[in-house]
Amino acid sequence: MLKVAHSDQYHHPLPEGHRFPMEKYTLLPEQLLYEGTLEQHHFHAPERLSEEHILWTHDAEYWRRLRDGKLSLKEQRKTGFPHSPALIERERIICQGTIDIALHALEFGCGLNVAGGTHHAYTNRGEGFCLLNDMAIASNYLLRTSRVKSILIFDVDVHQGNGTAEIFSTNNQVYTFSMHGANNYPLHKEQSNRDVALVDGIDDDSFLNTLKAELEMALDVSKPDLVFFLSGVDVLKTDKLGRLGLTLEGCKRRDQIILERLHRAGLPVAIAMGGGYSERIADIIEAHANTFRLAKYYYE
Repeated sequence: MLKVAHSDQYHHPLPEGHRFPMEKYTLLPEQLLYEGTLEQHHFHAPERLSEEHILWTHDAEYWRRLRDGKLSLKEQRKTGFPHSPALIERERIICQGTIDIALHALEFGCGLNVAGGTHHAYTNRGEGFCLLNDMAIASNYLLRTSRVKSILIFDVDVHQGNGTAEIFSTNNQVYTFSMHGANNYPLHKEQSNRDVALVDGIDDDSFLNTLKAELEMALDVSKPDLVFFLSGVDVLKTDKLGRLGLTLEGCKRRDQIILERLHRAGLPVAIAMGGGYSERIADIIEAHANTFRLAKYYYE
């Protein structure tokens, strides 16, 4: 049985011409409902994340300044968003959604968040369209409440999960894996437990062969009780910010390999969407929709 976290507040208005495609958070659920992949009963509207649970991951002074609108314009530019109370509210709801789907996955096998994957948020700062780190917050929630003892964060977004790596740099209960473009943002990479840097223009076969080997190694080393899967579709050749060479079919095969392997191992998986910046919004929606279609195939 699937549970999908989604809220109308995921689609936050941004200034005209902003390159972050907020419309995908409305279009993706509409597409999945239209084609019959999901029904209304699959969807769950998260509440707002509590400050207590934010502070299990993020620095108190950073959170206070973010909450109260006290970050400088320079700090806001680094995140890529003009800040507002509604944007901060959105972030809290997304993070609670990732906690909710992780709890569901522990019981039923799989949960998905229509948003999330905010892996550039550090303990004490935001970057790259990320203000709070949803997978880090959910991981710390599961550990602090004794739901699990070991977690694998398996991040195959095109950008390195630098914030996630920093947050868990001294926590041996969370194994951070990032397979990303070597020459892509961020310029300065943090050290994950395992980083796999890919050459520009890598094709489907080379990417997928590397993925298969690395997934087996990550599972063997981390021995997780739960896997967070960050399924960014900015690996597509059509992506404006990506630099890799995957086709839509290659991106779908990536998700199929991961979900089939986790299902076979009986491992619960919580999935967040991550990035996707292709010129055609239809390419973004189709690539993200494939993740949901495959999750339904294996887990429902």
